[in-house]
Amino acid sequence: MGLPITLSEIAPRISAGAFIVNSGLGKRGADEETAAGMQGFAAGTYPFLGSMAPQQFTNMLSTAEIAVGAALLTPFVPTAVAGAALTAFSGGLLGLYLKTPGMRKPGSLAPTEQGLSIAKDSWLLGIGIGLLVRGTIDRQPRQVRKAAKVLDKANKKAAKARKRLSA
Repeated sequence: MGLPITLSEIAPRISAGAFIVNSGLGKRGADEETAAGMQGFAAGTYPFLGSMAPQQFTNMLSTAEIAVGAALLTPFVPTAVAGAALTAFSGGLLGLYLKTPGMRKPGSLAPTEQGLSIAKDSWLLGIGIGLLVRGTIDRQPRQVRKAAKVLDKANKKAAKARKRLSA
């Protein structure tokens, strides 16, 4: 049984996964001021996060980033699952970019200088959607692949039997 990924999926999974794991590890042990800044920024766009303690928010964010990155880096995690996780995560990041005042130039999707650090994460969304599509639409269902293998094996046995009978 092979891995649930193909060679063409390895590079985007490694680049996005390593980037996100590094980001998550960088948030581990953040000081109170840094944690409060991250939580306050996120709560401005996602108000339900305002009820969390800053340190709790930062730990949760760090853990989520490490989990998403690890899913991307682990070849046994199916591409569709890793792609869905990355798409959801990067969608949240782009929500910050689109909904936070001052991140975009007026009347445009183009980032301001302040928005550039988040706008660049649009590539994560592109990779996530690509992996999600590759893992779902571009793949034959597992049952079809399995049936094809069984059929191929049966055809080989039949060919051997015909060969023995004709000899």
